[in-house]
Parts: sequence; structure tokens; C-alpha cells
Amino acid sequence: MRQTFDETTDPSFGAKHLPRVRARLEEQGLDGLLVPHEDEHQNEYLPEANDRLAWLTGFTGSAGAAVVLKDRAAVFADGRYTVQVRAQVDAGQFEILDLVEGGVPAYLEKAPKGAVIGYDARLHSPDALATLDAAAARAGASLKAVDVNPLDAAWAEARPAQPQAPVVPHEDRYSGESHAAKRARIGQAVAEAGADAAVLTAPSSIAWLFNVRGGDVIRSPLPLGQAILNADGTAQLFLDPAKVTNELPGWLGDAVTLQPSEALEAALDGLSGHKVLIDPAQSSAWYFDRLDAAGATIVRGMDPCAIPRAAKNPVEVEGSRQAHIRDGAALTRFLHWVDTVAQATLPTEREVVTALEGFREATGALKDLSFDTIAGAGPNGALPHYKPVGDKIRRIEKGSLLLVDGGGQYLDGTTDVTRTMAVGEPSAEQRRMFTLVLKGHIAMATIRFPAGTTGHQLDAIARQPMWMAGLDYDHGTGHGVGSYLGVHEGPQRIAKAVNTQPLLTGMILSNEPGYYREGHWGIRIETLQVVTAPEPIPGGERPMHGFEQLTFAPLDRKLIDVDLLTQAERAYVDAYHAETLAKVGPLLDGEALDWAKAACAAL
Repeated sequence: MRQTFDETTDPSFGAKHLPRVRARLEEQGLDGLLVPHEDEHQNEYLPEANDRLAWLTGFTGSAGAAVVLKDRAAVFADGRYTVQVRAQVDAGQFEILDLVEGGVPAYLEKAPKGAVIGYDARLHSPDALATLDAAAARAGASLKAVDVNPLDAAWAEARPAQPQAPVVPHEDRYSGESHAAKRARIGQAVAEAGADAAVLTAPSSIAWLFNVRGGDVIRSPLPLGQAILNADGTAQLFLDPAKVTNELPGWLGDAVTLQPSEALEAALDGLSGHKVLIDPAQSSAWYFDRLDAAGATIVRGMDPCAIPRAAKNPVEVEGSRQAHIRDGAALTRFLHWVDTVAQATLPTEREVVTALEGFREATGALKDLSFDTIAGAGPNGALPHYKPVGDKIRRIEKGSLLLVDGGGQYLDGTTDVTRTMAVGEPSAEQRRMFTLVLKGHIAMATIRFPAGTTGHQLDAIARQPMWMAGLDYDHGTGHGVGSYLGVHEGPQRIAKAVNTQPLLTGMILSNEPGYYREGHWGIRIETLQVVTAPEPIPGGERPMHGFEQLTFAPLDRKLIDVDLLTQAERAYVDAYHAETLAKVGPLLDGEALDWAKAACAAL
């Protein structure tokens, strides 16, 4: 079993750990400390050794922050985690505030005048730090970089070891391009940006550029390391020697020099007098400080691997198609189990997760889950990022809904899919809400759009049916997805928040509108889709991008109110189900195949 169901934190963490951190602050002459969720690599999902926010507060969400002052403290979470943060954090120790509305900057604007608030330059990007610094200044306070993180000093004795998962080659038959070709191409981009070299710190960029994979980050095949890529395509790759496998040096070749992690600082110092490209939104302020002190000329710009990594090549897209067909067959077997066995036995959420994992394992190709499976029964389904752990685990109940969101990591692709299923006969209101979500989902799946369009510009399309009913959901409509990389990948996304990155051919994104009735049930429909090349539309004047669906698994017909669908929407559902059966049907047999034929029949 890959997924665990034990609580890893509890609300007592605040009372136990805050005094220890404050004692370290006093030793360093500080009045406060910034504690971001992100680690030295700006990861969203963290190795246990780097989850400082969870150790301090008990909050385990994938986005958040905390501020510790002498006499008070606050923890910040976004709308996905409103209920979770209040369950995990002691409100007597921390004020619980919204990460998006005001967030940490608004809190710093009320800091005591003259306060000196410490920060670890390795954990903050310069862009984020500039905003925080300006907010503190408005209060008459100041931020100060620390040489030793007070939280790390307080945590030292019981802190887990840093991960040392082996770094292994990722074959060209999956990547579609050799790492030598990638290095030459990205090196040329570095030169065109006016730089001699680029410093790369994002684990996903390291994995993509060198065609390697690791296991340092939970549920993501990412190696923690850094690289310096020269404009001529040669590179230095910095890894913990314990992670270097026997095959890795030969795979990388003579143009890539493997160095231990400890050699990074000297290598950065060696860039004195050179123009160095580095991403101020991705790489931490520590790199900028080090390069500046070394006498390098810093060229601020986007990580040169970000767009090429996000815009998948034809081999990667085809790999994702095959991974999704394999995964879709496993998911269809699971949906058959839910509609038959589970309806009779009413299993717990833990048993639901175990069943789905078992079907994915049975493919023989699963490398890992792409994230811990969300299985929300009844009221737990109303928590968008709920994870079944401890005493929160519920048994599914007749008359309610079951929301399951999960995915797999396969060598040829990463999957992420959500299905909502009725337990027993659904109510008219459940069917209405599911169908409103479905209408938004269909609108996003079928939209056509011109070159230069961003996900921000498309977001309202999925929300329109719900907005017309006076409803909404507090998460994005779509996130980027990697190719056997992270299940969350930028810079592409579909969300209310302004994002200037156009959607490009080959980018993979989720399409996941939802509705959550707190205390009752939740609904989300999620498939992955890839941006198609622009094509002319008969009678039109401009070629248009669109989306090709990658995820294939039946929707719960019992939850569809056909009367609320237009003729075109019904046709879409019928066509989607026909394609689902054509693609995953050959991988099914027996009762599962018979069930899939009925589940995919025309409305």
C-alpha cells in the first residue's frame, strides 16, 4: 500500500514548537520569523524533512505560510483548506487567516514598529520577498536575512534526514528528445537572453533537461539538485553523491560534469564577471545574493526550461494518451466496483482508496500515485483537498455522494482524474448540481480559442453555468500537468488569478469545475486535456486552438439531469462515452466490460 492513513501532525504542534522557535529568535535578536510552505527548491509537495510549516503549526496543506512574532502568530491558508486548517491548527496559538485575501503582506503591515523579522533567503523567491519587505516597511518594521534559520535550529534534534532517492535515466523513448539536444536548444535560449549561463533550481527542470528522474519529492519522480547550464550546452549538475547511480555518469556523458551538492557555492562564486540567467519567481533569493556578492551580472528571466517542458512534444503527448487509456481502464474497473460491491457493502473511505490503488497496481505499470488519493464520502467530499486520515475517515452512506480524485505516475505519463458517484438513488438537487458542473466541464472541453489566449481568459467559461445559478467554487479550473513529472506544473493554468502565459500546443491541463455544499457533499468532474495545434474553422478567419481529451472513464449517468443539457451537450456526453468505451473497452473483460457498455450507452 503506497498511501498511508495516519495523521502526521496534530494541533498540539503549535504549543510544543512555538516556544522553541521563539527562544531561538531571542538568541538571534529577532522579533519575528517568516515561515513559508515552500522549501529550498520552491516545491509544492515537500520531503518530510523540509515541511517546516507542518512541524511548526500542524497544517499539512500544499499551500500556506506562517508568521511568528514575540507575542502572537498567524497561519495562512487558501480557500481549498479553510476547514482543514481549522482542524489541524490550535487557534489558541495561531490566528487563522486567508492566504489570498490580504495574506502575509497585510499581516506584516500591522507588525510592531521597529520590529526586526527574520527570513531564510533560501526559502523565498526575490519577487515574493520584495512584496513582503515593502509591507513590513509600511509598518515601520524591517526584514532581515538569517544565517541560521531559527526554526531549523529548534527542529534540529528530531528532524528527518534529507531524502536520498537514486537518480536514474529517463529513456528517450519516453522523453522524445535526447538531453544533449535539449541542452543545446536551451543553451541557445540562454544566449538569446543575453546570458553566458543559467542557474537552474527547479527539480522539474533538472529532471526534464537531463532526462533523469528521482524520488526525493513525495508522489513526484523528482530529484533535488541544482544545475548550471552554459550557453554552449555544457552543464554542471549538483547532486548528493548518495543519489548518483552507477549508470548516471555514462547517461549524462562528457558534456555534463557531476558535482556534489557542497560544490555549488564555489561554482556560483566562479561565475564572477559572467552574465547569469536566473528566474526571480522560481529560484530563491539566496542565489541572487550569492551571485551578486560574487560579482556576476544577474539577468532576470523565466526558467528557460519552463515553456519547453510544459509544451509537450508528440512523443510525450502520445505517451500521455497511452498512460490515460491504461489508467482509464483501471479507473473503470474501480467505478464498476463502486457501483456494485460498494453500493452493497458501504465501505470506508480507506477501503475506497485501497480498492482504487489496487486496480492501478494491477496494470503492472504504476510507478507511484501522482498524489495521495482524495476519497470524500458525504460531508468530506465538500472539502476540495480532503485526505482520509485518522478519525476523519467516514463510511459511505446511501443517499449521499462519493468524490474520488486520484492519479498515477507511469513512465509514459502522469494522470489525474476526479469522478463523483451517487451512493444509492441521488436526490433531484444532487442531480441538478452535478449537471451544472458537467455543463461547465463540457464548455471548457469544447472551447476553441486563438493563439495568445491565456487560461485566465478561459476560466469564466467553466464557471458560467454555476454563476448563472448564483454558485461558484474556490479553486482553479485547471492546472498544468507534467510528463512523468509533477501533477501540478506551471506556468500554464486556468484560474481566476491573472496569468499572462498563453496556452500553447502540447500543454496539458486539467478541466475540473466543482461544487461543494459544506457539511453535506461535494461534486467535481476532472479530466486532463492537451492543447491542440491551431486549425481553421469552416467559415472562420483565424485558426483556433482547442483541447483533446486525454482522460477516459465513465461519468455517473444517475447524476445527469438530461433535461438540463442542451442537444449539443448531450451529443458531447454520448461521444465522450463512445470514445471511452472504444479506448478502454479492449482492456476490460467480464462483468467490468458489461458494466462499462451500459455506463457508456447513449443518454
